[in-house]
Amino acid sequence: MDDEIPVQGRSRLEGRTITNLDHYRAEIFYVAIDKICVEMDHRFSEGSNIILDCFSCISLKNSFSKFDVDKLDRLADIYHADFSDDDRGTIRDQLDTYVLQVRRIASFSTCEDVQSLIMKMVQTEKHLVFPLVYKLIELTLILSVLTTSVERAFSAMKIIKSKLCNKINDVWFNDLMVSYTEREIFKSLDDIDIIRKFTAKKSRKRHLPRNFI
Repeated sequence: MDDEIPVQGRSRLEGRTITNLDHYRAEIFYVAIDKICVEMDHRFSEGSNIILDCFSCISLKNSFSKFDVDKLDRLADIYHADFSDDDRGTIRDQLDTYVLQVRRIASFSTCEDVQSLIMKMVQTEKHLVFPLVYKLIELTLILSVLTTSVERAFSAMKIIKSKLCNKINDVWFNDLMVSYTEREIFKSLDDIDIIRKFTAKKSRKRHLPRNFI
């Protein structure tokens, strides 16, 4: 990586060189990180980025090294509908006491993610001792599900509402969205059972073949 190579886009007669390390760092790694950041900015608003930054403080890495009481307290203010005034007044004390206790308990060091953390809290009944902290962690899990659901919904919209099908009414479009988004569930259903259910709703001019009855 310390070997020198000519600078791309420059004449070799100039004799300008850089190391392989500088080339991969500046022209490949930094460019890739910049594109990822731009894409994240397009996908998430400033408010969403603030929420994600606050949620990152619950990370279990290095014995809760990223745990930040100020950011988590701000998260309670953002979700003010889920926390009363009394809750927001006492949540800082709960957060301080919570992080001190979980760092001392060996069983929490085996948790690998937020899901295992919240399960461990229930097993050790810490969710009863720190109900406000437990609610914050619940919001973290809910956010990941909501984000994934929104991404799936937008992907489905692009597939269903194409240039050839751009005049679908809202009811029909909503039914198609549900069918496409939950297609794994619909695959498990029997087509004949669906036909029988649909037919039984009201009388039809034509009857189903005998093998459907």
